[in-house]
Amino acid sequence: MLKVQNVSFSYLTNTPILEDISFTIPQGTHVSIIGESGCGKSTLLKLIYGLNDLNTGEIFWKDEQVLGPAYNLVPGHDRMKYLAQDFGLMPYITVAENIGTYLSNFYPEEKKQRIAELLEMVEMAAFANVKAKLLSGGQQQRVALAKAIAREPEVLLLDEPFSHIDNFRKNTLRRNLFNYLKKENITCIVATHDKTDALSFSDTTIVLKSGKTIAQNTPEELYNNPTDKYIASLFGEVNELPASLFPEIQTEAETILCYPHQLKISETSDFKVTVQQSYFKGNNYLIVAKYEETEVFFESLEVLENGFEVGLELR
Repeated sequence: MLKVQNVSFSYLTNTPILEDISFTIPQGTHVSIIGESGCGKSTLLKLIYGLNDLNTGEIFWKDEQVLGPAYNLVPGHDRMKYLAQDFGLMPYITVAENIGTYLSNFYPEEKKQRIAELLEMVEMAAFANVKAKLLSGGQQQRVALAKAIAREPEVLLLDEPFSHIDNFRKNTLRRNLFNYLKKENITCIVATHDKTDALSFSDTTIVLKSGKTIAQNTPEELYNNPTDKYIASLFGEVNELPASLFPEIQTEAETILCYPHQLKISETSDFKVTVQQSYFKGNNYLIVAKYEETEVFFESLEVLENGFEVGLELR
């Protein structure tokens, strides 16, 4: 079990990067950390790994306290692996050699087989003998992922792990990686801006804002029942509209939050908006409209002309 207790941290300035962060994660759990840029996601991963010393608080993996560079000559917890956004590959050795960096040479056949398995997982078998410096950014990121799990860490910390990978490979790689981690009962914490990481592959999602934890729950609960617009906006476009526009909703709140797919066109609705722009999304169009001075997002199966007035209601 990973325990983060009352952790606060700042760099040389007195401005806190993280304030009073606490959570507990059972072994084998997949956690996503989401929030706007600069909210402290990457810093939190570094603290959990032991790359920085805490100002206050404690971090434990199982019963062992995670200590920073003030206590360890080589920073970083032995049973964890941290993958930063710069990948950390050695440019002048091959892909296979990079993946096998931390594998023992006492068992050459087992090492060779392990490298081959990881190459297949990240779909880089054809590049096994290519030097890392010759790879694209996305290819380097896939190799770095394979290298990070080569020795099967107990905790895997990933900072934007799929940011350089093209979409048609990203989806397969995500499924392969997270299925493997679940099978091996490896705890995984991902700092991400990608809502797919946060929704589809996480057991728990932690929301940071300005260095503080403002929410922690299942992805389903956070998505379906966001407590404020900030949380909802991390999953995509969101509308904050006067509750009085929807008399069928029983609420004491002055406003309600709804995603574009939760609004539909209605000829009988008194809630009228004026179309500003239509954006093709494949299976539908995202429509940007105006209600008084408020921007409204909804979905339509067909393109709508700019200036066209339509009524909207909740699905």
